[in-house]
Amino acid sequence: MRILLVEDDDLIGSGLEIGLVEAGYSLDWVRDGHAATMALATTHYLMVVLDLGLPGKSGSDILRGLREGGDDIPVLVLTARGTVADRVRGLDAGADDYLAKPFELSEVLARCRALVRRSQGRGQETIVWREIEVDVPSRTVMRNKTRVVLTAKEWTIVHQLLTHQGVPQAKRVLEDHLYGWLDGVESNTIEVHVSNLRKKLGTDFIRTVRGVGYVVEKP
Repeated sequence: MRILLVEDDDLIGSGLEIGLVEAGYSLDWVRDGHAATMALATTHYLMVVLDLGLPGKSGSDILRGLREGGDDIPVLVLTARGTVADRVRGLDAGADDYLAKPFELSEVLARCRALVRRSQGRGQETIVWREIEVDVPSRTVMRNKTRVVLTAKEWTIVHQLLTHQGVPQAKRVLEDHLYGWLDGVESNTIEVHVSNLRKKLGTDFIRTVRGVGYVVEKP
């Protein structure tokens, strides 16, 4: 579950980075509009947390470019412009949600969870696949009523595959969710995680689609 954070204030950005990572998200943090545009062009993100007042290129221009290009990625706008008129303009420009500074980290996390659920077309917070039950908010995975402990990266892969059941996920897409555009990744990393997940959740849980990637079939 990789998020792009676009925020030029180091204090706010570092606080959001710590909170989002502790909540289980993988994160790329960029500090200007041009870097955000490059990241969005090269990496698949679950959502964007976007400040409007950015150097180089404004958050409004980034948001407008996404929507005019047909990209419906969820965008949570964070801004010091907190009047009703400002919020209306932000929502009309294509923002999915809007928070004025200062804000509480807990509210940012709650709104991120809501946007992710909405974008995936599901309101429930529990996913059941055969004998496997996943509680999304707590990131708890049970198999035959017994808890299975996953690493953060294993959880990210499980969540991506279970929320796209029946739709093969390319290796590159999974790598983007795990590492993003700023990080290097070893060529066999996904294979290692998939192998470990099969040991923990069953050999039939993840199927390899040759030449494409991996899929969890609909039960």
